[in-house]
Formats: sequence, structure tokens, C-alpha cells
Amino acid sequence: MIGSKNLTPEDLDKVEDSLLVEELRKAKEELFNLRFQSATGQLDAHGRLKAVKRDIARIYTVLRERELGIRAVPVAAPAPKTTKKAAAEKPVAEKPAEEA
Repeated sequence: MIGSKNLTPEDLDKVEDSLLVEELRKAKEELFNLRFQSATGQLDAHGRLKAVKRDIARIYTVLRERELGIRAVPVAAPAPKTTKKAAAEKPVAEKPAEEA
């Protein structure tokens, strides 16, 4: 996902915040590695630096817009609900009667 030309804000709208934060961490790690390669003279594709920086900026923008309420946060699938029968079968610990 990181450094791709088809990474658009519309694509990022479909991704949850937790996954965006994980992608942001990966992108920062890749940027660090690219900078290290550049400093040691081992970097072949210098355009990759620009693409990763741009992706980091896009992710930050989408996260901030969601925080401000400008963009809608994708709705996660609802968690499975427990049934009344399953809740009724659960044993309840009783308190011992206290003597006065």
C-alpha cells in the first residue's frame, strides 16, 4: 500500500483508523530505511523517497480530517451479540448469608 501511485484519499476512506496508524508506522520505517540507503550511497530509486513522503502526508491528512469530523470514519462490522439463553446459562456466584 505504501508508495503506490493508486493510493488516493478515497482508498484511505475505506480503511479503519487502527490500520491507518499501522500503515503510517510502516511508511515511517520505510522512509528511515530509504534515507539510510541514500546516506550510504546505496539508494537506486530516489523517486521512492518522494512517494513515501507523499503517502505519509496523505495518511496524516485523512487521520486529521477524521478527527475534525470532515471525513467519515468507516463503520466496523458489529460484534456478535450474546443471546439471552447463553447469558442465562452462565452460573451466577451467590453471596454467602452473613450472620448478625
